[in-house]
Amino acid sequence: MNLSEAPVTGSLLSSADQTLIDGVLAGQRRALAKAITLVESTRADHQQRAQGVLNHLLPHTGRAMRVGISGVPGAGKSTFIEALGTWLIDRGHRLAVLAVDPSSSVSGGSILGDKTRMETLCQREEAFIRPSPSAGSLGGVAEKTREAMLLCEAAGFDVIIVETVGVGQSETTVAGMVDMFCLLQLPNAGDDLQAIKKGIVEIADLVVINKADIDPRATAVVRAQWKNALHMLRPASPNWAPPVLTVSALQKQGVGEFWQAVEKYRDTLTTTGEFAEKRRHQSLAWMWQLIDSGLRLHFRHHPRVRQNLPALSQAVELGTTTPAAAAYALLDYLKH
Repeated sequence: MNLSEAPVTGSLLSSADQTLIDGVLAGQRRALAKAITLVESTRADHQQRAQGVLNHLLPHTGRAMRVGISGVPGAGKSTFIEALGTWLIDRGHRLAVLAVDPSSSVSGGSILGDKTRMETLCQREEAFIRPSPSAGSLGGVAEKTREAMLLCEAAGFDVIIVETVGVGQSETTVAGMVDMFCLLQLPNAGDDLQAIKKGIVEIADLVVINKADIDPRATAVVRAQWKNALHMLRPASPNWAPPVLTVSALQKQGVGEFWQAVEKYRDTLTTTGEFAEKRRHQSLAWMWQLIDSGLRLHFRHHPRVRQNLPALSQAVELGTTTPAAAAYALLDYLKH
């Protein structure tokens, strides 16, 4: 899609798209699911329609608390989210969970399917769970996670949880799209704490040690280790020291304390003005990410690039030309 063709606010909509917008604003789950499918589509005409729908829904977004949750495999992310979601719904909240699963290298679809692991939460009308394949996207989140969050907010969900694929250096992308980033850990981590990537620890706004009921003594040791580790790092906000909490999602213990910490974080950063500033910076970073993505797409579809790319790629593989020389040659085609 030509970037200049992207619709702007106020552009005309088809009756089908207007019906879709009305359904999302009415909180209809089917309409929300169809809207997310539309923004996730890679078809150029679907992307153009999706941008029109998003632009018209934009005034109805921004009022939800966005929480990112990541953690090592086996930390109990889905169990924790189900316990938290049920707790929130019982207190009047509406919850949307965007669970990003690893993608199958064969089909491209989700492998794990978080809906099968949140059976209780799936049955609640106040919850909306959307498993999406990461489709090879870096950062542990699907390419269209940001758009999906906006659609969920427009549908009236006041808490949005983004569950990432796992934990690693590239997982830090999720912190760039949520208000609060939470890292889930196990009580038997032990020396594994030393192996955790420093980057993801630095951006954690809250550390949660799940399954604390299994070994309370080990939990206390790991909690002390985490406190010391966080104390040695410079916090992302000068007004917030990331706490270390212990919970047992299976036993429904510590969930209320977790949400109290989330609300305290939001209130603290709102008072200092950091909350709104963080969202402004995230929106700007999102714009530049889309620009980079659009330029890459434009580059790959350039006629001369498509014509010469196979030969230059082979030359690089055979060692007859350097990667830099091939890259500059391809980029020069964009000037003509």
